[in-house]
Amino acid sequence: MSNKDLLDNIKKLREMTGVGFKDCKVALDETKGDIEKSIEFLRKKGIAKASKKMSRTASEGLALVKEEDGQISIIEINSETDFVAKNQDFINFCKELSDINFSSKGNLEEMINVKMNNGILVKDNLVNLIAKIGEKITIRRTRFFDNLKGSNFFYVHSAIEKNIGKIISIVKLDGVTKDKNNEIGSKIAMHIAASNPLAIDKDDIDKKIVDKELEIIKAEITNAGKPAEMAEKISKGKIAKFLNDNSLLNQLWIMDPKKKVSDILKENSSDKMIKILDFVKYKVGEGV
Repeated sequence: MSNKDLLDNIKKLREMTGVGFKDCKVALDETKGDIEKSIEFLRKKGIAKASKKMSRTASEGLALVKEEDGQISIIEINSETDFVAKNQDFINFCKELSDINFSSKGNLEEMINVKMNNGILVKDNLVNLIAKIGEKITIRRTRFFDNLKGSNFFYVHSAIEKNIGKIISIVKLDGVTKDKNNEIGSKIAMHIAASNPLAIDKDDIDKKIVDKELEIIKAEITNAGKPAEMAEKISKGKIAKFLNDNSLLNQLWIMDPKKKVSDILKENSSDKMIKILDFVKYKVGEGV
């Protein structure tokens, strides 16, 4: 590594960790110039100040979707502020990352070790962007929907550019074709973005989530002073409503609340019943 490269890396490392020149140089020497390993080295030594930027919360950013040959990928990249999410350098980085995510089939571990157009690895470009912009930036999550079975549809809510937004949903349907059923596929994806289902059907909802909700319901009823027999009936009714409200097939259709999503699937089926195979919704920063 040349003296110039070493000094540049020391500057980046100091910016990211708040550690002095000498300690940064030692860390880089120990890790042969690897920034990420240097941060880890400093933290293990107790020198890094909790990795100044990387310890902060990044709940803004962008979600991006890419579709090609019936396959779809989705990725979420987070920043600390919405101001950075509108920064052109950040947007350009996200766009190229979306292409790489598609090629890597949503494999995040593989993706960060791919060279970008400038010949530098994704993970190193990420470090450089953090140093340049001055905020924590993270590649949070990725998914890939193949075309081996069913057809994929997506929806971007309030897109800031084509296939870029804050909320993106994807649904995989069986019993449809892109040509004939594009409208219903897009509408179901839109419904998912608006209604935030937890699973396709009631039985698919995580038991831990159901048990927790039931615990809360029973506590509310007990605190209201209801008799035990009445409390049991009320809790059964409330948990049944929770399951319906949070399972995609049983949700009320956003475009006609008199019908359920399952009714819409039946109405739009012909020779073969339309079936929901999988779905995902990314809302930037949700759960961070």
